[in-house]
Amino acid sequence: MGRSVAYVFGEDYGTSLYKYGPGWLGEKPEIVENRGYFPRISRVISEIRGYEEKEVIVGPDVSKYLESRDELIRLYYPMRNGVVERGDERGWTVVKELTRYGIQKFKPPLEDEKFRGFNGYYVVAALAAQAPRYMYERLIEIHREVEAETGLIRAFTIIPQPLAVAIAEGATTCIVVEGGHGNTQIAPISRDIIRTALIPLNRGGSDSNAITRQILRDLGYSDLAREEKLVTLFKEQAGLIPLTLDRAIEWCRMYPERISGKFRIPGTMVEIEMGDKVWQRFLIGEYMFNPSHEIFESYYTRGFPPPNDTITGNRIIPGKAKLSEVIKTAVELCAVEIQAELYKQIILSGGSFSWKVPKKLSDIAVDAPTKVKIMMKELGLENVNVRMVKDPKYSVWRGAIVYGAAVPDSYGWDWNVMEGWIFFK
Repeated sequence: MGRSVAYVFGEDYGTSLYKYGPGWLGEKPEIVENRGYFPRISRVISEIRGYEEKEVIVGPDVSKYLESRDELIRLYYPMRNGVVERGDERGWTVVKELTRYGIQKFKPPLEDEKFRGFNGYYVVAALAAQAPRYMYERLIEIHREVEAETGLIRAFTIIPQPLAVAIAEGATTCIVVEGGHGNTQIAPISRDIIRTALIPLNRGGSDSNAITRQILRDLGYSDLAREEKLVTLFKEQAGLIPLTLDRAIEWCRMYPERISGKFRIPGTMVEIEMGDKVWQRFLIGEYMFNPSHEIFESYYTRGFPPPNDTITGNRIIPGKAKLSEVIKTAVELCAVEIQAELYKQIILSGGSFSWKVPKKLSDIAVDAPTKVKIMMKELGLENVNVRMVKDPKYSVWRGAIVYGAAVPDSYGWDWNVMEGWIFFK
């Protein structure tokens, strides 16, 4: 029998963002960047300026410490492609502090009727599907320690991110394409993830950031290109997915007055002017879907690194492979009789697929589902349905909440299948 979502706490450990909060938040979790700042401030300065002396700072307070671009070297991002390295103690320190920060922020109001008898949250952490066993072990240890410090965790479990998306969408047989910052998980699902067909493609939002950064450098904004957050903001403002890249470039050159090339970074006086390079807006969007397009070869020959290859089993997936080709490869690793069913429901999720289409550019720009469907058709796959989740950035968190509300107390942790509850009290 299920429990109230008020008692469930979801955590989505993304490469770029940590999304967290109890089910009673509703549709959207709280979000902070998955990073920590290791300050170098003397005890005297800390007292004078009112800073709490801590080993690592997480959350919004990080911005208070970034007084110059030189301070950026003290920022630490613990995850690479959704994984923290086993021996990366600084990374694990950041993860623990983020976990403590998130849990403590939502100490429930015990005077509220719905929290009568509250004895700690049922916490569900969502990890990349390719996360190794040691990450499960370390996260269990971290949550046990946070419970000892806060008393706010009753039970803990872990769920793969693509499965959380499928649960949030009520889908049983489907392909979830979860586009995160570190990588893109292509996960065929038939009730559970078909592990032998899972492909964690080494291409995600960080690669879109990389090409955006290179474009900024080429435009003469090298100083701005050093700041990851600014690069992300510009990418989100300027990036467009082309119907076809060649056609979009030609259109921009024919009608430059119809597409904006001036951008101001929100909350700042920083302005970026693209001038006659406005067509490069479409490079930002295309790169996620097809970094093998010939136009990117000029970047590679200048030393810009393409996405890394993915090694899965005895198979090598080229980093520059078209997204449609990787989806097709994943499906072909499944039993033939299920392949047609999988193609009937391709679900896109994650911030890497959250691209806007300005109305005045709707004849040359498309959204992510349309782009994928066109690319699948180019492979000869006609009867393919592609859709986007309602809120791409929050689907994993919502699935974690649904999962936590449904799994009964009687289902204890089983290391053979790596699922079930671990009770701390």
